[in-house]
Amino acid sequence: MLRIDIISDVVCPWCVIGYKQLEAALIHEGCAADIHWQPFELNPDLDTDGEELRSHLVRKYNLSEADALGSEQRIAAAGQELGFPFRFYEGMRIVNTFNAHQLIHWAAIHQRQHELNITLFHCHFNRQRDISDTEVLANACVEAGLPFEEAHEVLEHQVYADAVRQRQRMSIANGIQGVPAMIFNQADLHVGAMGTEAYQQVIQQHL
Repeated sequence: MLRIDIISDVVCPWCVIGYKQLEAALIHEGCAADIHWQPFELNPDLDTDGEELRSHLVRKYNLSEADALGSEQRIAAAGQELGFPFRFYEGMRIVNTFNAHQLIHWAAIHQRQHELNITLFHCHFNRQRDISDTEVLANACVEAGLPFEEAHEVLEHQVYADAVRQRQRMSIANGIQGVPAMIFNQADLHVGAMGTEAYQQVIQQHL
């Protein structure tokens, strides 16, 4: 089975788009994949309140308000083509994702990592939920088939904080500076949402 490590942040829309393109390519090629989600924080310095999304785009990427709005519209259109609804709204915030990554790491132990990562994508991008909030995260875990109380304990005691930081450092040490980044069979790195046809070509090389 093809192993694919996806370095991703759950508030990164292009990570959703890249994954959906990959998913379509896997289906087209009739290829089963063992997917492992690896942590990456786009904004590790965000405080607990986060930042209004459009203001964040203007500040971080030196965009105009019109450009930021246009970016949201292009992402929403790309998502619609791939069957993923992006629902951007006035006042939407980008939030700190370190706790989310800890739970994604923990979910792998229970064989529910993929389910939780996809649930968190939906929570952030089309359910208007704050995925930095402990209750929201714990409820997402339940939706993904994980125990609510244990999820709370993982966050209360920051059980996997060091493990997540270590994996983030490994990605950076391997030259990964942006996401999505996908590693096929632990050796073949591809960065960016490349498109379904490009992923098909990569998959074909590993069949």
